[in-house]
Amino acid sequence: MKSENRTIFDGHSYVTGDASGTVLPAYLELSFWGGVNPKTGEVIDRFHPLSGCLLKDTILAIPGGRGSCGGSVIMMELILNGLGPKALIFERPEEIITLGVMVAEEFFGKTVPVLSLKPKDFREVLGWKGKTAHLWKGQISDRPFEVDAADAAIANSGGDRDTFRVQLSDLDREILSGDHGRAANISMKVIIRLAEMMEATELIDVSQAHADGAWYGPGSVAFGTRLRDWGGKFRVPTTINAINVDQKRWKALGVDMEYGTACDELAEAFVDMGATRSFTCAPYLLETAPKLGDRIAWGESNAVIYANSVLGARTLKNPNMLEVLIALTGRAPKSGHIVQPPEDMDDSFWHILGYSLGALANTRTPVITGLEHLKPSNDDFKAFSAAFATASSAPMFHMVNLTPEAPTLEAACPEALVPEAIDFHWRELEACWDEFNQGSSLRQEMKKLAELCRGRTKSKDVSVVITCGRAQYGLAKQAGHVEILDRFGVQFLTDTCWCSIEDPVIPKSARVIMTNSGKYIHYGPGLTGRQFCFGSLNMCVEAACSGQSTGKPPAWLGVQPELRNESLATLHWEMLRI
Repeated sequence: MKSENRTIFDGHSYVTGDASGTVLPAYLELSFWGGVNPKTGEVIDRFHPLSGCLLKDTILAIPGGRGSCGGSVIMMELILNGLGPKALIFERPEEIITLGVMVAEEFFGKTVPVLSLKPKDFREVLGWKGKTAHLWKGQISDRPFEVDAADAAIANSGGDRDTFRVQLSDLDREILSGDHGRAANISMKVIIRLAEMMEATELIDVSQAHADGAWYGPGSVAFGTRLRDWGGKFRVPTTINAINVDQKRWKALGVDMEYGTACDELAEAFVDMGATRSFTCAPYLLETAPKLGDRIAWGESNAVIYANSVLGARTLKNPNMLEVLIALTGRAPKSGHIVQPPEDMDDSFWHILGYSLGALANTRTPVITGLEHLKPSNDDFKAFSAAFATASSAPMFHMVNLTPEAPTLEAACPEALVPEAIDFHWRELEACWDEFNQGSSLRQEMKKLAELCRGRTKSKDVSVVITCGRAQYGLAKQAGHVEILDRFGVQFLTDTCWCSIEDPVIPKSARVIMTNSGKYIHYGPGLTGRQFCFGSLNMCVEAACSGQSTGKPPAWLGVQPELRNESLATLHWEMLRI
């Protein structure tokens, strides 16, 4: 609504409140995890237009989040550190970032308003860059609102509710009334708030959870220990994601004592609540992996994509911490053609393809055709899932004749109606490769790496680090792969993930890091402050031996000129129904 003196837009308020601040807009989604430093409030995603900007005291306007489910934890840490935006403006409902605000409000009494606008109104707000905007009772304006003290008291009053838009079971109401303890009670409150945001009509039972909430930060430690101290116990079998340190060796690695102790404390809080000490970001490789049709609550974006798409289980792309709350209650919201490839195609193909198609999919669930004859392995699916999750907000994908719910295109589409199709061409992979090169090893991957390193020794000027879970390390050791890699000069880190490798594990002299991960190439520059380059597993081994990367793309990327404009794959869109 526009008048002579002001512009006011009505929005949907998911977290209420009033705020004023300078508008910091961007047309591109942002992953808060790996994209924002919670200790400084700086945007560190070097691929994002807001790179280098500080979020403190701004009105942040972005279409939504993307990538990692861990953005909720970063948002919570920013609020608790006083380094976050004064308000969040989205173009659509944004569960991941908003969950962080809800947890900060329910657990710690600190909050910021969250508002979503109609696309047309949102695009106009993007033009308010550098101007002061004001939020009040679900509205945003370019001029201050005239509010008296009585109105302010009414608008900011909270309190428990008696009615909900979500149908609750008897158990849900018992938990909400406090009959099952404080930890379950506050967990249910947050679950219901997010369920209403997702327009879920009811809650459903889950059979297992994978907790990604044991990721270190002062707020995360307080979150985990408070739930434990409030008597929290997981109601369903729960595994724990990779943590920030190698729990057995962090002291020997020179990790700061205060930091290492805090990481231990957080992990133990989850164990005390009944979680298994799994410490892996690949729970689909554990014996407890879900089966087709299982309802689960998993954190860790790559695992969510793999579980939904490859295993045929069902989990929401749970914002980090939500899967912990679901595990404490057992209840979750109910919502929701290719030419013959070059023969020398290597493992980097699936990273690049996943990242490219994830960016193209954005928030939509794609049904991908054209890849049927490639016969991807579990490692290929792992690479594709991780890279897809990094670039997309969608909770899953289908590949016709390759993933369990897509035996045909029609079978994967609601009511067998084939929707919009977008062709993706070989030439578009070159652009992704170029973008990666600007500026979790598992069974088969470990075997392949050992074969590449057998009888060789890395350069003394290069550090080679492998992160993996304890179970995978043990299997690799039994198979003799660890012995070969030890002789090559590899350093193994268990319990943790590349996401948390910092000084002193990364030598101060290291200026460039090479990776074969489509996820790390995106987040790594911002997390480590180093330059990055990308390559296949074989390229990484060659660089480790020579001390340098050629930067040349693989032979398969330079496909014959007559194939460059041929369709590689076709994406059709469907809405995921959980």
